[in-house]
Amino acid sequence: MRLLVVEDEEDLAEGLRVGLTRSGYAVDVAGDTAQAYEHLTVNEYDLMLLDINLPDGDGFTLCRAVRDGEVVTPGDTDLRVLMLTARGNLDDRIRGLDGGADDYLVKPFHLTELLARIRALLRRDTNGSTAVLTVGALSLDTGGRTATLQGEPLALAPKEFGVLEYLMHRPGRVISSEELLEHVWDAHADPFTQTVRVTVGTLRRKLGEGWITTLVGQGYRLSEAAA
Repeated sequence: MRLLVVEDEEDLAEGLRVGLTRSGYAVDVAGDTAQAYEHLTVNEYDLMLLDINLPDGDGFTLCRAVRDGEVVTPGDTDLRVLMLTARGNLDDRIRGLDGGADDYLVKPFHLTELLARIRALLRRDTNGSTAVLTVGALSLDTGGRTATLQGEPLALAPKEFGVLEYLMHRPGRVISSEELLEHVWDAHADPFTQTVRVTVGTLRRKLGEGWITTLVGQGYRLSEAAA
């Protein structure tokens, strides 16, 4: 899943980038609203972590612009917004939620709580109610970042886990390389490399035959049943 962190405090932004990346997310960072607008109009994100106090504006305005369609984002993903701010009074929380935010977390916070809130928001994409995804004999724990096949653990690299998680949210659907690149890799990924093909190839070998089908010129499909 691909996240955008909008935060002007460089140390906090870098800490979030590192922590979220280690948890398997693709992360881009914007230090102000201008950079955020630029990222949002070019890249497709699943969730935005948004500070309120920014050097050239405020998060309330940016959130409202996204919800009102003033920011034209690529793709058809329903962007979730999680506000991260030191402004924790009741009026600010109400204003943020009424302005289109999906959740509101007051600084300082623990990374573990932030990750739990992110998982909860991202599950809304498939109306899921659990952190464990199951497709046939394949199981993936998005909280523990572990995967098993027929009860046996799978040793997956971070990007392999990210690809599998994205496919398991959409079993049976054909997912293009471009869509995987948008949601599993960050802005530094080179769209002209074979990184998606290579990652899917190594993941397919670990899963075994029958799980991931390649449709030439279209993309990849995860089987909806055990191989």
